[in-house]
Amino acid sequence: TDDLEQCQKAADILTNGATDVVLLGTGGSSLGAQALAQLAGYKVSGIIPFRRIKNRTLRVHFLDNLDACMLEQALRDQDLKTTRFLAVSKSGGTAETVMQMIIILEALKENGLDWNNAAHIVVLTETGDPDNNAVLQLARRHNLLVLEHSQVIGGRYSVLTNVGMLPAMVMGLDVPTIRKGAAASVAPLLEGAAAADIPAALGAAVNVALMENNGISTTIMMPYCDRLRFFANWFQQLWAESVGKEGKGTTPLGTAGPVDQHSLMQLFLDGPRDKLLNIIQLPTAGTGPRIPVSYRSDPLLGYLAGRTVGDLTDCQQRATVETFARNNRPVRVFEIDGIEEPQIGELMMHFMLETIITGYMMGVDPFDQPAVEQSKILTREYLKSM
Repeated sequence: TDDLEQCQKAADILTNGATDVVLLGTGGSSLGAQALAQLAGYKVSGIIPFRRIKNRTLRVHFLDNLDACMLEQALRDQDLKTTRFLAVSKSGGTAETVMQMIIILEALKENGLDWNNAAHIVVLTETGDPDNNAVLQLARRHNLLVLEHSQVIGGRYSVLTNVGMLPAMVMGLDVPTIRKGAAASVAPLLEGAAAADIPAALGAAVNVALMENNGISTTIMMPYCDRLRFFANWFQQLWAESVGKEGKGTTPLGTAGPVDQHSLMQLFLDGPRDKLLNIIQLPTAGTGPRIPVSYRSDPLLGYLAGRTVGDLTDCQQRATVETFARNNRPVRVFEIDGIEEPQIGELMMHFMLETIITGYMMGVDPFDQPAVEQSKILTREYLKSM
């Protein structure tokens, strides 16, 4: 499609001669891209994130939280000659991203690289209101490539647009296949299937029923897979900003298995009965390193003999589900056959649809976020008064 052609042009700029690509953006401008990047190894335990391009390695970084010390360190540690930046802000007025962008431009200038800013920075923002779009004005002032952010798709729903697809291209992911997975999830809805045959609608009904009838106030996302940990973070924002309105909604909590069995499971199983657990399971049995059978006679280690790492995590995720059921705690299980581009696309579309339908069933608008605007206004007022 046309947007992917533009994404490819931008990806070529961002990867040409680069060792590092840094994404400037926060919230929906970053979380979806992080979830996709994790498929390629970004911040997966024990794996150094990189992509091989010819004879180079390409690293990716997300400066999604404004922190003075970390930004200084990032600029100090990076070789700006081989570092590229992607600045993403739907409105172009996100204070954190505007400040980061100005600081990056000044750093390029201080290092004598400002003669070619267009080779270092790409911008993704709306273009319909340039007078009120600081990011767009900066981009035009420095002749940067600008990609159009959809005006009708909010940040937390934008992962399947160029907001997520461009970083995915930079990481070397198969972008059309991600979208094909998403299309499979939305197909029943577009084909006019009955609500009972639309998984997202069923999920929404379960969520609303548990809120209204069972006092559920916390919605837990717990994938048993390191490459889905940022997916849980992405879901957390999606759910919170979409359904948390007018005194309604549940608090989302992104967790990971099996590690959080050792920190949160006691509360989940023996604390207030106000939680819905969503577990994402993969078929891990038989995968990973195997313990030698020679340990079989060991009284302490024998139960692991001949078992793989995947055998253990398979048993752990099944045990978690059964323990919840035995304790009459609500739990939903999502079984996926792998975690590659099709599955992440389908998962993301499913939960976006489920969130939207849940919002409408609750009687709230799942697309706005009016409460956070007050804080943004106050922040600007405080800055002016300093």
